[in-house]
Amino acid sequence: MKNIVYYLVVLLTLMLLNGCSSESHSWTSKAYHNTTAHYNGYWYAREELDKIDKDIWAAYEDDYNRILRLYPPLDSAQAKGYDKEIQEAVKMASLAIQRHPNSKWVDDAYILVGRARFYSLDWGNSIQTYKYVNTKGKDLDARHRAIIHLVRTFTEHQEFNNAQAAIDFVQKMPLTKTNKKHLLLEKAYFYQMQGDLDKMVRNLSEAVPLLKKRDKPGRIYFIIGQVYQKLGFEAEAYNYYKKCIATNPEYEVDFYARLYLAQVTEISRSKDVNAARKSFRRLLKDGKNKDFKDKIYYEMGVFELKQKNLDEAIADFNRSVRAGNNKRIDGEAYLRLGEIYYDTLRQYQLSQAYYDSAINALPKDYEGYARIKARQEILNEFVKHLNTIKWQDSLLALAAMDTAALRAQIKSNFEAKKREEEKRAAVEKKRRGGNRIDISGNSNPIFANENGEAQEVDWYFGNPSAMAMGETEFKRVWGNVPLEDNWRRSLRSATADDNEVDETAPDDPNVQQPTNTAPPADPVAAEYDRLDQQIPRTEEQKQEALAKIEDAYFKLGDIYYFKLQEPENAVTTYNTLLKRFPETKHEAEVLYKLYLIYKDSDPSKAEQYASLLLSKYPDSTFAKLLKNPNYLAESEQAGEKQKVLYKDAYSRYTEGDNTAARQTIDEALALGQTTFVPNLELLQVLIIGKTENVAQYQYSLEEFIKKYPEAAITEYAKTLLQSSRDFQTKQERRMGIQYIRSLEEPHYFIMIYRKDEKLSDVASAVLDKFNLASFKDLALKTSNLILNDDYALTMVSELPRVTSAIEYAQTFKAQVSKLTELQNHKFNTFVITKDNFDIFYRTKGLDEYIQFFQKNYPAEAQ
Repeated sequence: MKNIVYYLVVLLTLMLLNGCSSESHSWTSKAYHNTTAHYNGYWYAREELDKIDKDIWAAYEDDYNRILRLYPPLDSAQAKGYDKEIQEAVKMASLAIQRHPNSKWVDDAYILVGRARFYSLDWGNSIQTYKYVNTKGKDLDARHRAIIHLVRTFTEHQEFNNAQAAIDFVQKMPLTKTNKKHLLLEKAYFYQMQGDLDKMVRNLSEAVPLLKKRDKPGRIYFIIGQVYQKLGFEAEAYNYYKKCIATNPEYEVDFYARLYLAQVTEISRSKDVNAARKSFRRLLKDGKNKDFKDKIYYEMGVFELKQKNLDEAIADFNRSVRAGNNKRIDGEAYLRLGEIYYDTLRQYQLSQAYYDSAINALPKDYEGYARIKARQEILNEFVKHLNTIKWQDSLLALAAMDTAALRAQIKSNFEAKKREEEKRAAVEKKRRGGNRIDISGNSNPIFANENGEAQEVDWYFGNPSAMAMGETEFKRVWGNVPLEDNWRRSLRSATADDNEVDETAPDDPNVQQPTNTAPPADPVAAEYDRLDQQIPRTEEQKQEALAKIEDAYFKLGDIYYFKLQEPENAVTTYNTLLKRFPETKHEAEVLYKLYLIYKDSDPSKAEQYASLLLSKYPDSTFAKLLKNPNYLAESEQAGEKQKVLYKDAYSRYTEGDNTAARQTIDEALALGQTTFVPNLELLQVLIIGKTENVAQYQYSLEEFIKKYPEAAITEYAKTLLQSSRDFQTKQERRMGIQYIRSLEEPHYFIMIYRKDEKLSDVASAVLDKFNLASFKDLALKTSNLILNDDYALTMVSELPRVTSAIEYAQTFKAQVSKLTELQNHKFNTFVITKDNFDIFYRTKGLDEYIQFFQKNYPAEAQ
């Protein structure tokens, strides 16, 4: 009996050993290899990959301000952190393949290898592995699964064409419910990555009946609700948010589902706005939502904006900014406020401040960031020109005030500001004590709305509008410095970033500039000195200020017309420019743009502007465009021909054949006016420089610069003119300054003094009064000029002949002792011909001219 048992054990052992052979196809062999492959290599490999998948999800932070991603993004830096797990998964899956080649888990093990390569971002090997399973696999479902994984891999690698081809292939196959579910989810992700929300939500909705508990259906319901809300289907969004809440998802998903439910609930059903507001209030009262108050207020603002309650929306967005520390939500609240003030209220200065704050808070990958940035830049430019007009007008107004009045005005402003600061300090003190103060009537513009009406606020840092404008002004002065202690003494913030500082922004005297120095003992005097340096005193400075205003109006009109798409405001601005500056250099262009604005809306008015343009500027580019809309295209063709002729003319010029060069230039100019004509005319001037005298050459350059002030080549012409003058000056100094002895021509009377005398304004006023009293019939004009670093002069022009000049000098000499304003000032006077003045001013030869004057004019005039 013992022998029989022994033989049976031996036989059974032999049968088992035979079943372990990888070559065997017996049922025992299959059972052994299937069991071992599944619960050893395959199971351990899958555990490692599931662990990686959980880690990726755990490291990813959902952004509930956007539609949630179906899958977290893969990160190369993060991938290095689980390299050990990937190697282990590949090793175990490979053991299942190598040791159990006849098991039914071989295809599944290969898929795990493909997943491991996918997580390590080894796209090429991952794709090849899935393709291998599809072509060599024995399990049809596994082959389908491999192609579904291939869709995800191609999508992550942004090979969308290949992903689409894989989708087209596999969706024709008979799929199991599980494979169909995964295909629908992968398709939804594929469309999400391309921004096709419509196809995304269709695939997700189709996958809903197939979802299991392990698929986290609450999250998918929430995403479907988000997409439907984004697309405007609020009733559908309502249903899916309700489904999401019913699954008892994790707290954040549940909170945001309830929050967004308030956006679409009731309104889509009973239109009961109050019910939605109650939902928001319930969320605010819930202590668990303490950290989400900023988001709740933001969504309340969005809700009120939909109901067109602008005041409530603005208040809620401001509360959102104050309620939390989430920079992204702050950025979105600032953006919404900027949009309200831009699109609805048309208050561009406030809008610009909010857009600035939004750009500084929002991440660069924010949806539509480039569009937001573009609008911010438009508003920055707009406000810059608006401020230029206001500031230069203010300076011109101050220039009309005498010293006493200006000091009185500065003192009044300083005292008003001091009172406001004291009032704000009192408000802040009471605020800390828990009492809210109504400061209506406060004259500080930062606490006023755009209509100048006071708003009820508690203190500066509780007013986001004021904070946004303050932040913009701070960055204008200091740049985008880092948030740190002692930032002003930090080496890194010693100089502001050039790209962040607006160097052309006006220096508003009502804005106290940050400084490291101690406050001045007499702030009124300090402010007066600062303003005095900027106020345009001379005629030249006033003209410069007016030129800035003129250009600012023109650019504002262009921004209204082309960038803000507001033709009515553009018309108002252009007409203001024409009315205030009737001789503006922009008139031809403005008339043409006004014609274009009215062309379709008011043809009769358009015709008026067209007639005016044709009569005043018949040879301008804009008049030619009016006559021939194809002028620019035709001009471009002519310009290309002119370039060819220019090349030939320049070659002849360098060879010294100036006659042939002139003929070629004339041939090119005969083709008509183009943008290339200035180049041809400058070459003509260069030929004059070779063939005529220096005076004619310099005159031609001056005329060219006057004719083409905006041309790109004009800078080169200015360089040539300056070089010629410098050379002439050197020659004159080397040979000695030679003044012209012919005196029978118009003269100037000159009063010259040291700059530190600060005599310019006084001298102009005295000489104007003297001219009216003694030489009224000559209609003389007075102007101030800087001669060099040491001297300035006041000039009276022009005395028609030498006898008039001598008489003027004698009369002034006789009365100078009676001119009390000039007492205690040192100065010299003389008369000079126009030609000699050109030499004098160019060479700065004061001593040489004094000697010439004493030698050639009678002593009575000296």
